[in-house]
Amino acid sequence: MKKAFVSLNLVLVLAFPLLAQDKAEEKEADRVENAGKVMNEILNAPDGIPQSVLDKADCVVILPSVLKFAIGFGGSYGRGVTCRGGKTFHGHWGAPSMMALEGGSAGLQLGGNATDFILLLMSPRSATSILSSKVKIGGDASAAAGPVGRSASAETDVTLRAEILSYSRSRGLFAGISLEGSTLRPDNNGNKNLYGKEASARSIVLDKAVPVPASATGLLATLQKATPVNRSSN
Repeated sequence: MKKAFVSLNLVLVLAFPLLAQDKAEEKEADRVENAGKVMNEILNAPDGIPQSVLDKADCVVILPSVLKFAIGFGGSYGRGVTCRGGKTFHGHWGAPSMMALEGGSAGLQLGGNATDFILLLMSPRSATSILSSKVKIGGDASAAAGPVGRSASAETDVTLRAEILSYSRSRGLFAGISLEGSTLRPDNNGNKNLYGKEASARSIVLDKAVPVPASATGLLATLQKATPVNRSSN
């Protein structure tokens, strides 16, 4: 009886890490799938991201269903995914890398509901930077609230100057939002959970180190259909 009890404990000890990994992988996969749903809904909305703006984005960071709360310094928004593939971000949309958006202005009060955030990285410099280090929005990379509406043009002072354009959607309302003071960084723990092994954001996006996970097929199909070619001059 004692031996059986010891054996059962040993099985549980050995199985626990596998169960925890499966749960973590499922959580990240859900985030990626939700990101695909959010992107599809926004791209089909009449007041969504202007086509001319989307076509010039090197990366799209989507943070779905982020819990809204009164954010002070050190607060956390949540996790999302990004990028076009290739060294110059002009290739097809590739396997996603998990990203983390954190911090924020002490004056940004978000209440108690869920919000979707979308950030467009509009330059190779900003895209490359966030793949390897923490980037302060509005500090390390210039930022602005993104223009909305299908007919809006990318050739405006705001979009021409900004390296990051940011949006939010809450209660069906989609609009540009300033996220200056927040930081964006690679979430390599999230990547490990999603892919089941160590994988840096740079290796995923630039070196195609991992295959596209099943959870990302909807997201990539949506992006590839909406904006198959990077039309930026970079």
